[in-house]
Parts: sequence; structure tokens; C-alpha cells
Amino acid sequence: MKLFAKIFLSLAVGAVCIGLALRKIDLHQTEGVLRTLPLSALLLYALSIAPVHLFRAWRWKYLLRPIGVKLSFGRLMIISTVGFMAILALPFRLGEFVRPYYVVRQGQSRMSEVLGTVAVERIVDGLCIAILLFTTYLFSFAPGAHAYGPVLAISAWLALIGFLGLTAFLGCALRWPEATIRLALAVTLLRRISPKFADKLADKLRALIQGFRALRHPRDMLPFLAQTALYWGANGLGMWLLARLMHLPIPLSGAFAAMAFTGVLITLPNAPGLVGQFHAGVLLALAAYLPESVLTSAGGAYAIALHGIQFVWYVVLGFVALLFTGEAAGSLRSLVIDSKRAAEQGGE
Repeated sequence: MKLFAKIFLSLAVGAVCIGLALRKIDLHQTEGVLRTLPLSALLLYALSIAPVHLFRAWRWKYLLRPIGVKLSFGRLMIISTVGFMAILALPFRLGEFVRPYYVVRQGQSRMSEVLGTVAVERIVDGLCIAILLFTTYLFSFAPGAHAYGPVLAISAWLALIGFLGLTAFLGCALRWPEATIRLALAVTLLRRISPKFADKLADKLRALIQGFRALRHPRDMLPFLAQTALYWGANGLGMWLLARLMHLPIPLSGAFAAMAFTGVLITLPNAPGLVGQFHAGVLLALAAYLPESVLTSAGGAYAIALHGIQFVWYVVLGFVALLFTGEAAGSLRSLVIDSKRAAEQGGE
């Protein structure tokens, strides 16, 4: 029932976003633009995803090293590629546990510790996109320039406040781990409700905080932050490149705003393949930069092309990488189930 509720919620969010996206485009005009889109534009954008993929996967090495996990570059890329495919294809980010599970199966660390490194990734990424949304949207033009201005402005504020709060939690957990755990248990009243479960959760939190250790080591944290900047920078430049190839008159800041707002939107319970959320994020952001006549045609085609190329890239590479892990393509379902179970148990 819990899994069913999560899937239902992710589908509901996707349905709402599909409705928002469809309100912003003319399907007939969008289809016409897509039919005339040159293959060279699609291929160039696909090539631009390669450095994005590289930096997104490679940076994890610097979070794993402080907890004693050592992976060869090839193994790191294979595990990450399968994990990215699972995150994209499955609802409610159920694929988020796949990468840590591969590491745990090698016996190098506890699941909770490796999940701690993923938590650092998510928080740093969230802080990056929140800052980008502020700098590219709120300070580039008047927030009331179009009907969705207040929505984007509120999203920017909520994202920034939320991720700054999580960053503060990281700092407190590193400086005062036991006090932070006690505070978390006190706020949730778990000590009163179920002392045995509270003890079990405290142990998981201690292991999770161990995954934050890279934050203490500049030799690991600085390369991680540098590659994170390269990852998001290459992503935004690639989106701007495709816009130029499609003759969309948006500035570089517009591409980064679309990337940032889409990133904020997909932090909600995600639909399978990010269908709806990705398109709504791109279109709502670009509504501030494009006239409606262009948004409903070329803008819609741009959102569909972006999503389609990224989806094919990650899913195709993910299934190819899955074969190099020794898994059969049909074992993805059991891999996801086992990884989720391991995350819930927080064991070895």
C-alpha cells in the first residue's frame, strides 16, 4: 500500500504537469516544428550530454573516498550510468538506491553510509539550482513580467530556503552529530512513541552522517564542488546550444533559468521518465523569455526535443551499462526492489 500510494502520488504530479504543459503549447504547430528539426541539431545536443554525464558520475568518487570506498573509473561510470537510468525511468526516485546498492554488494561500506554521500549530492545540487534560479530569473527581469512570474518567484524562494536549511543540517550533523540526532528524535517524538524504533533510527542516522565525511576534507570536497559546477555549467550550455540550433531567441540566462526551474520541479514526486514535469518546467520558465506565438510552437518543440534526447541517452546507455555489471536487462526490477529493501534496512 505504501508503494502504491507513492506511485499514485507521482502519477498525479505528472498528470498535473502534463496539463500545465499542454496549456502552453499548440500540438499541431509543435509537431510541425519537430518535423523540420534537422538531425544535426539533435546529434549536436546529444554530444553535449557526454560531458554532463561524465562530471555527474565522476564527482561521486570524491564523496565515496572518505568512507573507504574505492572504485575504478570504469566501474564508477558503469554503476552511475545504471543508476541514472533507474532514477529517470522509475517514479518517485525509486532508482535512487541502485548506485549505493552496487557499492554495498561489493562489501565496501554500509548502505546508510553510501546513502549519506547521495544525500550530500542531492543537497548540493539543490542549492546550486536554487541559486541559479535566483540569479537567472529574479534578477534578470521583472518577476511580474508574465502570468507565471509569482509561481517562479515563490519557487525560487522556497527552493533557496529549503536547501539552505538542509545545508545547515549538514553542518550541524558534522559538528554535533549526537546532538543533531537527539534533536531529530525529540522533534519527531519517536522516543515517546517507539523507543526501540528510535534506537534503530538513531543508528541509521549515525551511519548516514558518516557519509557526510567528504565535507570535512578539502582534498575531496573541492574537486567534488568543481565537478558539480562543471556538471551544471555543461548542462545549461547544452540547453542553450539546442535553443540556438532551433533558432529560439533566448539568452544564455534563459537556458539556465529553464534548467534551474525544471530541477526544482523534479524534486517533487516524479512521474516515470519525468514526463510532464520536465516539459512544464522548461515551458513555464521560457514563458518569461519568449512571446506566446513562439512558445506555443518552437518552445513546445524545444521542451519535447530536450526531454526526448535526454531520455534516450540515459535509458539506452543505462541498459548497455547494465550488461557490463553482469546483470541481465530483465533483472532491473529485482535490482530496484533489492536496493530499496537494503535502504530500508540500512544494513551491510
